[in-house]
Amino acid sequence: MTRQEEIRTLMQENIVLAVGCTEPVAVALAAAKAKEVLGKEVNRVEMFLSKNIIKNAMGVGIPGTGMIGLPIAIALGICSGKSEKGLQVLENAREYVDIAKEWLATHEITIRHKDTDEKLYIECCCHSENEYSKAIIAQNHQNFVLVQKNDDILLHKDWQNQTKEINSQSREKDVASTLSAQEIYDYADKTDVSFLEWIYQTAVVNEAMAEEGLTKEYGLGIGRRLHMDKDKNMREDIISYACAAADARMDGATLPVYSNSGSGNQGLVCILPVFEYAKRKSASKEKTIRALTLSNLMSIYIKNKIGRLSALCGVVNASMGAVSGMIYLEKGSLLQVCYAIRNMINTITGMACDGAKPSCALKISAGLNSAFDSMLLAMNNTVVNNTDGIAEDCIDKSIENLGRIGRMGMNDMDDLILNIMVHKKH
Repeated sequence: MTRQEEIRTLMQENIVLAVGCTEPVAVALAAAKAKEVLGKEVNRVEMFLSKNIIKNAMGVGIPGTGMIGLPIAIALGICSGKSEKGLQVLENAREYVDIAKEWLATHEITIRHKDTDEKLYIECCCHSENEYSKAIIAQNHQNFVLVQKNDDILLHKDWQNQTKEINSQSREKDVASTLSAQEIYDYADKTDVSFLEWIYQTAVVNEAMAEEGLTKEYGLGIGRRLHMDKDKNMREDIISYACAAADARMDGATLPVYSNSGSGNQGLVCILPVFEYAKRKSASKEKTIRALTLSNLMSIYIKNKIGRLSALCGVVNASMGAVSGMIYLEKGSLLQVCYAIRNMINTITGMACDGAKPSCALKISAGLNSAFDSMLLAMNNTVVNNTDGIAEDCIDKSIENLGRIGRMGMNDMDDLILNIMVHKKH
């Protein structure tokens, strides 16, 4: 496999079609798999989840149900889910919601915290009268590491030892970890456009979710209100698309979106501002494709440094991807892309993830406003000093510093946020 093929494979593995917020959807996926393996009527379900999964699934709308949270997602996985659909496992949720509600009212679901260092961990146990099945997803929202029926192991991946091995070797064989800002820019700018053309469809799909949020009331409606403001400027108009799409997605809209690094909202932020900016700049299709490639790949690179699930909001890396793509559309240089990312590192580092929910659209607005401010400075060759905060002259070192904060420095914040969320009085 050539380097170009490795990078395209990395992108295609990280830019995936999903229906609904990826954490409850992954829980539904595990439930669907466990039910299929059991092959009998499910009497009760036990779920053991990492704290990041619990946090990101508590307050988000489940597509087509008008409900939030994990119980209905699990019930839908049991009643209608087909595991071969992956992150589109809930695409027919609207048709089965009444059946799932009836099942939920008469069956027992237990949800517990799994004491694990793995941030993405989902273990589902389905029980019939005298048999049981188990399905475990870890590290990646679709990565089954164990499938079991009674004492028969049907699938087993030694993922914990594999993680240790990868970490001990500094992830030398992982494509994302060997990238650099220079290689990402060159890949987007110089690769034959026919090799990149697949990325264009992601924008068409995600724009449909934006249109849904612009025309109907979802969540806080920040995107729709920005779009309807008669005094809006181009910046606000562009931002409104990403916010409206998040409004709709987080409030249970049933349309699919292309996610980035396991997050639909990150996919919306990487794709929609760049696509809308390209339209307003009358950019060619080739230029748009290259800008979308740069945005998505830059976000994947930065997210790899932070970790797939983190106390650091994914809007941070996704907005940095978006600013890269918009600067490319302005015929900006790699240096100006690096300037903008450095400016953003010194602005929105520390934006905390307090779970997936409708108000994520407000964070998208904040991240993209920072992107526009940082682009304005960068296009005038203005960048924060290397003596400021965590930024360094080298963009890759600056990104690594950001990653260290998200990966290590904010771990205690995850615990604190989850503690606050589960003990709130409603």
